[in-house]
Amino acid sequence: MRIRRVALALTTVAAIGLAPTAIVHALAWGHQAGSANAAPHRDVLLVLGAGVLPDGQPGAYLKARLDLAADLYASGKASVILVSGDNREANYNEPLAMQRYLVRHGVPAGRIVRDPAGFDTYDSCVRAKRIYGVSRLTLVTQGYHLPRAVATCRMVGVDTFGVGDHSAKAASPGQWRYGVVRELPAAWKTMYDVVSRRTPTLGQPDPSVQQALGS
Repeated sequence: MRIRRVALALTTVAAIGLAPTAIVHALAWGHQAGSANAAPHRDVLLVLGAGVLPDGQPGAYLKARLDLAADLYASGKASVILVSGDNREANYNEPLAMQRYLVRHGVPAGRIVRDPAGFDTYDSCVRAKRIYGVSRLTLVTQGYHLPRAVATCRMVGVDTFGVGDHSAKAASPGQWRYGVVRELPAAWKTMYDVVSRRTPTLGQPDPSVQQALGS
């Protein structure tokens, strides 16, 4: 009897612990694809930031996201690319590195909008809506991160379809495994942010996306 109670308790704890992950996967179901060809056309493409190397170049994971974004743009799947990342310090600028990389790969600079305060997934999604006025977009990130990223944007009111990169797994499988494990506690943080309606760094609304779409 005691063993059954312990097993039931452990099962309950596990179910509670995995509940946020189950929620984000349910919300992202049917709103994501594994390749550029399967993505619908949406005017705005959101690329979430990742690590930038000391020389200012995108790291392997960020480069894979940007390559996918460039493919989507080249195939007519988007008109504007919103690059959202960390620029809290003068010597670390993810959005600028992202823009420069995309320009080198054929995306016109006038079709790229930099968001310098996308400090995490929730911030990027909220800012896309409240600062840049985007209500519908395609989101690009790594495959293991995609369900939570899509769910986050959808929960804050942005109609989102996601496209996941899986090529970076071969470049750094250890980092990929870490990312997969990290998604479990990250899902809890996402639920807290959404339920509490945490306000990220905002500032004044920026009409740059609409200007780029109209140019």
